Amino acid sequence: MRMISLLCLLATPALSDVCPAAPDHSVRQAELYAQLQALPNPVGARELSGALWELWTDAPDEAAQALLDEGMAARERYNLLGAREALDKLVDYCPEYAEGYNQRAFANFLDANYEGALVDLDQALALSPEHTGALTGKALTLLRLGRDDEAQVVLRIAVALNPWLSERALLEEPAGQDI
Repeated sequence: MRMISLLCLLATPALSDVCPAAPDHSVRQAELYAQLQALPNPVGARELSGALWELWTDAPDEAAQALLDEGMAARERYNLLGAREALDKLVDYCPEYAEGYNQRAFANFLDANYEGALVDLDQALALSPEHTGALTGKALTLLRLGRDDEAQVVLRIAVALNPWLSERALLEEPAGQDI
């Protein structure tokens, strides 16, 4: 295992002193949300949602991308410690890149560190307020913390952006209102 970690470290491009700004995908993101909101049914929503994830996971430079990819791969293998180590480096290097926080939150969520996940999700949303992945992550985290009313508010914001999110099934109908 140590050898694999060493090889990953050697394969990671060297970090420069300053992380460049993340690519500005705001126009494309707005177009994708408009397309999602215009869909009459969920057909096509998965492809559009995937395109959003491609935007969010487009890191500022090669070194940041390598750290993001390493962290996500480790998380997918449930190597949560390895995921957090890579994502900690990413957040330290690129503190203005929302996806570093969002992915670290996901690793913390899987490790049942809901308070830690919430801190990272709040930072991700401060940097990218319309990131539906972070919004739904925050809603799920709030639900795990028993903060259901707050979760419903956040989930409604996410569903307003993308009405085809699978998490929409968690919405509770307020008295006298349709969802």
